[in-house]
Amino acid sequence: MATNHGSKRIVVGAHYGMRDWLSQRVTATLMAVFTVLLLVQLLMPGPLGYDRWAGIFAAQWMKLLTFVVIVSLAWHAWVGVRDIWMDYVKPVAARLTLQVLTIVWLVGCAGWAVQVLWRL
Repeated sequence: MATNHGSKRIVVGAHYGMRDWLSQRVTATLMAVFTVLLLVQLLMPGPLGYDRWAGIFAAQWMKLLTFVVIVSLAWHAWVGVRDIWMDYVKPVAARLTLQVLTIVWLVGCAGWAVQVLWRL
């Protein structure tokens, strides 16, 4: 017969640590790779103007990579800001309000970035 030792307390949020830590590292790596790739394209010889910028983002693979980076940036920001709200805002109603406002803001920014990217 199995005996359960210890408390039956359920620790809420204890599983977030490793997953969030890993998602922050993965999204940061994606954004760093994108930045290096963009810098390499910008440092190529030739005049830097609208035609060059349009040419960089004209390729479908670059649009897809940029979209992935936009989503990564939003997720990276969400994890960081959510942790700030969870650590420093103790009243549940205030924390929930701030979290909802953060989500609305991040979705709006990501939507606007996608609109700019695909000229919707």
